[in-house]
Amino acid sequence: MNVSKIMTQNVQSCRLGDSLETAAAIMWKHDIGCLPVQNSSGEIVGMITDRDICMACYTQGLAPHDIRVMSAMSQAVFSCGPDDSVQQAAITMSSHQVRRLPVLGNSGKLIGIISLNDLARETEQEIDQKKQEIRPTDLTNTLAAICQPREVPSLSSVSE
Repeated sequence: MNVSKIMTQNVQSCRLGDSLETAAAIMWKHDIGCLPVQNSSGEIVGMITDRDICMACYTQGLAPHDIRVMSAMSQAVFSCGPDDSVQQAAITMSSHQVRRLPVLGNSGKLIGIISLNDLARETEQEIDQKKQEIRPTDLTNTLAAICQPREVPSLSSVSE
């Protein structure tokens, strides 16, 4: 099965110069936890999550309207194409410990997003339909890899 079959097509995004308040408002309005970040040419140059917003406000000691998306986003963008297999998308999520992948078309423009939730829903449907393109163990392994603790640099200003 290809990514295009289960991806979300109506994808919300934000811009580099948007405030974190704007990004958070988009996330709230659409009940999502992540946004691809586009530059002025529409290219995906980062990803920002609700957690990124919280941590940026905490570490910078500023309100969300005073911080730009570009200073809080992850610049490492891991993506997939619509014709990639769902299994390959799961492998990419696992190896990079990300819960969502932007789906880029042939021109490199954003055409969708695939999430861990999409994989879980598809796995459940396949179990109900007695298909096995995504095995439950594959989903479990992907979730376990994504949730594995990573090395996080310590903040000298944070006291315990």
